[in-house]
Amino acid sequence: MSKRRALGRGLSALLSDAPEQEVVFSSEMMPPPASGMHEIPIQEIEVNPFQPRQHFEPETLAELAESIRVHGIIQPITVRRLSQHQYQLISGERRFKAAKTAGMKTIPAYVRSANDQQMVEMSLIENIQRENLNPIEIALSYQRLISECSLKQEELGDRVGKNRATVTNYLRLLKLPPDIQIALRDKKISMGQARAIINIENPESQLYIFNKTLSDDLSVRKVEELARQMAEPKTAEAAPAPPSPELKEMRQLQSTLSSHFSTKINIRSNGRKGEIRIPFVSIEDLNRILDILKM
Repeated sequence: MSKRRALGRGLSALLSDAPEQEVVFSSEMMPPPASGMHEIPIQEIEVNPFQPRQHFEPETLAELAESIRVHGIIQPITVRRLSQHQYQLISGERRFKAAKTAGMKTIPAYVRSANDQQMVEMSLIENIQRENLNPIEIALSYQRLISECSLKQEELGDRVGKNRATVTNYLRLLKLPPDIQIALRDKKISMGQARAIINIENPESQLYIFNKTLSDDLSVRKVEELARQMAEPKTAEAAPAPPSPELKEMRQLQSTLSSHFSTKINIRSNGRKGEIRIPFVSIEDLNRILDILKM
């Protein structure tokens, strides 16, 4: 992939006023659909590598597929043209997947012109604004907009219609241990509970509150109270023994890998040899992991 360049245009221009493509074909060739909305063969569309959403609920996809069988596609997807008969998704991957499941041969799509940098911005912004992303996906999208599009938090807030405090609260979620991030992603804990836990700086204490939240089904208020108690100074006798340097390093490595693969990585070692386990929950999740490994 070529090196991405910073944009000189606003996102409003990207989302609503992107320039239409002008492609010239010889008289011997059947021209593909021009820019605008067209019915495009599904087999000519590839998924978006910049897609911020990593997890699609099979049940909701099945429900959407059944709706599409009955009513068809109500809201077209958005694609960019790569070549004469090759397109790439910009937004609408749930509809695209459900349409394939429903057995559709073509799908209504808006054809836009966009380079890789514009793809990142359009995909992230459209998904944040239109899709029901989980808090971790939103946080990762915010982080990508900041790092890949050279945006400051104030600028990001303006682009997504959120104040700086809201953006900051989402970004702080990425500092939580992977176990807690995964639970938040999978809706095992709420955003309020996660925000209470993150007020504790010590990862071991965060995990303790997290596990107690799950085992005792604590409310947000109870989690906040427990976090305040944990934040109070402890006596030397009550302070837990610090982990060994080796264990601390192993936990840090496990945390880094878990964040990188967006799944809980398990590392086992006896000091000389060991193993690394990367779990996956579906073939789609396995393909995602293989893409990260570039296999």
